[in-house]
Amino acid sequence: MTGKHVAVVLSGCGVFDGAEIHESVLSLLALARHGASYQCFAPDIAQHHVINHLSGEEMDETRSVLVEAARIARGDIKPLAEFNAEAFDALLLPGGFGAAKNLSNLAFEGPNCSVDPYLESAVNAMVDASKPIGALCISPAVLAKIFEG
Repeated sequence: MTGKHVAVVLSGCGVFDGAEIHESVLSLLALARHGASYQCFAPDIAQHHVINHLSGEEMDETRSVLVEAARIARGDIKPLAEFNAEAFDALLLPGGFGAAKNLSNLAFEGPNCSVDPYLESAVNAMVDASKPIGALCISPAVLAKIFEG
């Protein structure tokens, strides 16, 4: 992987309403340990909802997917709308319910879901360029929806 540049798409911060933190951080660590660089991206949208990860209860507040994902990326993150497939060798989608709630509405609509248009564009651009895409946890289901069309 040495010298490769990977785009990592996050869906917020927290397993129940964003990107799964362990999957995200350990993926970034694995990339770095194998000599790859990475750039994190996230949609610049409001989260579907906010979950209190201590109680599991929904909270009455609004949070930004991009701002929450910046917690994992330590501030080094860009809006998904700025993704350019030519700049990357691979694309990685960590899991967490944010993939099914913020990158898509899979959690609510099942097989009739829709996918964030910027994510769909990024995935299709990588496919068109014959570049690899990795997906963890529930993220493969979001990819399946993109590939179905």
